Amino acid sequence: MIGLLQRVSRASVEVEGEVIGAIGEGLLVLVGVEKGDGPAQAERLLERLLGYRVFADDQGRMNRSLRDIGGGLLLVPQFTLPADTRKGTRPSFSRAAPPELGKQMFTYLLEQATQAHSPVAAGRFGAEMRVCLCNEGPVTFWLQTR
Repeated sequence: MIGLLQRVSRASVEVEGEVIGAIGEGLLVLVGVEKGDGPAQAERLLERLLGYRVFADDQGRMNRSLRDIGGGLLLVPQFTLPADTRKGTRPSFSRAAPPELGKQMFTYLLEQATQAHSPVAAGRFGAEMRVCLCNEGPVTFWLQTR
């Protein structure tokens, strides 16, 4: 499972002109599900997202986590993240989970996140979404569980 996290001062996602999820300071995470991913990968990714130290402490160093600051978590399903782009001019999606598994694992991740943290918001699996964010830093990290 892949999480492309971005430290934000605010972020939102809308579907058909309606905002379906929004946060203030926190993390916007684009989530990609790969073939073979299961609950263990989702749980590991969530633990890393909540504990990853990307927020500044009093000395300006990245020493504080999402848990530490009580920030928001916006999870957005992103089918294209597992793409293989190593050759050619067209991405291959052979490493991506089939849609049924992708939806199941994204839903599981969202349920676990909602139980473990607040506030949590999310995009909609399979929808055409518009994602807006104000990336702070910019700070962006690629996290992957295998």
